[in-house]
Amino acid sequence: MDAMVKIRSAFDAAAKETFAALYPEHSGTFSHALAQDPRLEIPALADLGEWLGPASVEYNRGNLPTGIKPEDVPSNGLTIGDTIRTIDSAQSWAVLKNVEQHPDYAALLEACLAELAPTISRTTGDLLRPQAYIFISSPDAVTPFHFDPEHNILLQLRGTKTMVTFPAGDSIFAPDREHERYHRGGHRNLSWDEQFRSGGTTHVLEPGRAVYVPVMAPHFVRNGPRTSISLSITWRSKWSMDEANARALNGWLRERGLKPSTTRRFPSSNGAKSMTWRLLRRTLGCSG
Repeated sequence: MDAMVKIRSAFDAAAKETFAALYPEHSGTFSHALAQDPRLEIPALADLGEWLGPASVEYNRGNLPTGIKPEDVPSNGLTIGDTIRTIDSAQSWAVLKNVEQHPDYAALLEACLAELAPTISRTTGDLLRPQAYIFISSPDAVTPFHFDPEHNILLQLRGTKTMVTFPAGDSIFAPDREHERYHRGGHRNLSWDEQFRSGGTTHVLEPGRAVYVPVMAPHFVRNGPRTSISLSITWRSKWSMDEANARALNGWLRERGLKPSTTRRFPSSNGAKSMTWRLLRRTLGCSG
């Protein structure tokens, strides 16, 4: 691929307005213009998967239940390149992580976020740690119930998928202990209860549609009847990192028999707990 490949604009004025209304605490959908970008087609993505190191790819069988333990997720027995090239029949799910390591995809990420930067910086401060991930999924593949520590926009490029999101910070869907476990090095997958379903918001994504997912908002994804390709662009903010540090501190305190108060969601600050955790990590070598 040529690093000089360019797009005119990823988001039109209406999309930017919708994103501004959602950010940072509400999930919702809007349009994008990346569905025809050659960097995001199967041959280019298979080459990218082989270019990336083993630490930057994850793939497994895709016919999974909504809730599954990380250790129970089965391998598909293929290489990453073969998984992507045969994705129509491989019954698999794959993610290419930190694709901004490649100059073509670094340029794509930078262009997308530059369009949203005014809203982001005005609301949550500096845009930190921009990253991009690409998901390639066989028909009917499921991404289990989980949460992520970044602000995230998922852009659908090929096929369809349904994402169900749940309110960020609601302990019904992700108790404090689950947050604390994750921010001390635990897996992103969450325990699923079928009673949760009525509390979720369903977003149907087709090529040209995107969904914003708030920091640590639980969600799961089910692919439609055709192969799906999606691009996820993510970033952090000081606010999101302060919450992560506060969650880690709470877990450390709870292990010592204390009962810390829960962290607070935007626009409240978790600055004091965040600073305390950073000091503990430096002075005592705490993990998380």
